[in-house]
Amino acid sequence: MTMVGEQGVSIALPGEAAFDAATQIFNLAGRVRPVAATTARTVDEVRAAIRYARARRLPVRVHTTGHGAPAGRPVQDALLIRTELGGGVEVDSHRRVARVPAGTRWAAVVEAAAAHGLAAPHGSAPTVGVVGYLLRGGLSFYGRLHGLAANSVRAVELVTADGELRRADAASDPELLWALRGGGGGFGVVTAIEIDLFPATRVITGASFWPAAHAPRLLAEWRRWTLDAPWEVTTSLRVMNLPALPEIPPALSAGPVVSVDGAVLGTAGDDLTLARRQAENLLAPLRAIAEPVMDTWGETVPAAVLEAHMEPDDPIAIAGDHMLLREIGDEGAAEFLRLLGDGSGSPLVTAGLRQLGGAYAVPDPTGGALNHLDAAYAYSGAGVVEDAASLAAIEEHCAAVRAALSPWDTGRTAPSFVENVEQPQGHLGPQRIAAADRVRERVDPDGLFRGDITPNASRL
Repeated sequence: MTMVGEQGVSIALPGEAAFDAATQIFNLAGRVRPVAATTARTVDEVRAAIRYARARRLPVRVHTTGHGAPAGRPVQDALLIRTELGGGVEVDSHRRVARVPAGTRWAAVVEAAAAHGLAAPHGSAPTVGVVGYLLRGGLSFYGRLHGLAANSVRAVELVTADGELRRADAASDPELLWALRGGGGGFGVVTAIEIDLFPATRVITGASFWPAAHAPRLLAEWRRWTLDAPWEVTTSLRVMNLPALPEIPPALSAGPVVSVDGAVLGTAGDDLTLARRQAENLLAPLRAIAEPVMDTWGETVPAAVLEAHMEPDDPIAIAGDHMLLREIGDEGAAEFLRLLGDGSGSPLVTAGLRQLGGAYAVPDPTGGALNHLDAAYAYSGAGVVEDAASLAAIEEHCAAVRAALSPWDTGRTAPSFVENVEQPQGHLGPQRIAAADRVRERVDPDGLFRGDITPNASRL
């Protein structure tokens, strides 16, 4: 173990327990093999780690949970900084703003906000890190009403390549704040972030599951509903091949199922009068097609939205694909069903469509480099990697799905949905890429953090 820096920071080398802890990732399909690693718990430790890297001419990479590890460039020949800063979530209920230290997971933010009758634009898993999710766009089950989660970011605190702690907000450095929000990364080590919250103490959320034999009628009805769905409702439809595990209800692992999950927000905090009607308009026609084998939709607290999508809690190796699609119409739906509809012969554990539109599609004039998604659906499909053969089968099937859905592919992506660095990535146009690069040249002229830039988000 090496001690460096004014205040001292522990730099761990391969073979040490601290190295293993710092390099742990959620998606085990990622490649994380740095020459050294550290877990930074204070701003001073972040600054000392950067000095260590500069003195040894090492590039710096940054992560917390590693949910998106396979989508970034492999971590190698670099110092990896894992951010786990202390201090806890601070909520200003009057301003409806939360200050969140880097390393915080969404479950902690949801809990802190709920104490004040507020909610946050979190993702579908409680274990996902707040900073990475937000700065890569962030698709929430509140998104059709509130837009991309990145638009909720009001300030970012970060240590840049010169070792200085900066605050980027609309008053102090609007250009850097703009670039941080969806600009592709590579600007420094974020130490804290401030986000807008919104009133919500009760929501309608959950998931319904049917045997996959009903997929054609369910998809047709769900698609019809999405064409003019209210903005207060955000849902997804998935075909799922779940393994027989103790934590999975037998009704869901007995064979392929189709799931419709999501959330419905009230329009005025606790008032769910309209939300009940909107949920019924969605669910009643689906339930009329067939009785679900499991149905968890109901009125509950916002924290339950974190559980609706049934994301795994433990690290796992996942491979898959992602596209942003235009409205697929009957022809696109037929192609989706042909390859994924009944789950037979597919190595994918889950494959589906996340509903976009609404506020997702509206450019936010105060937003960042990525401030909206011009697409009808976010497609994603993934399987569990057990060995080389299973990886090959997943990749082959994903390629077939991509080819089948290519007529409706927008050519864009949502950064937090991308599964693999080799896949097409393109969430920014040329002008925004150039603008983000100008900010990188200002705050990181030597490219210390260049490895953290999202592929195809920079021309440096």
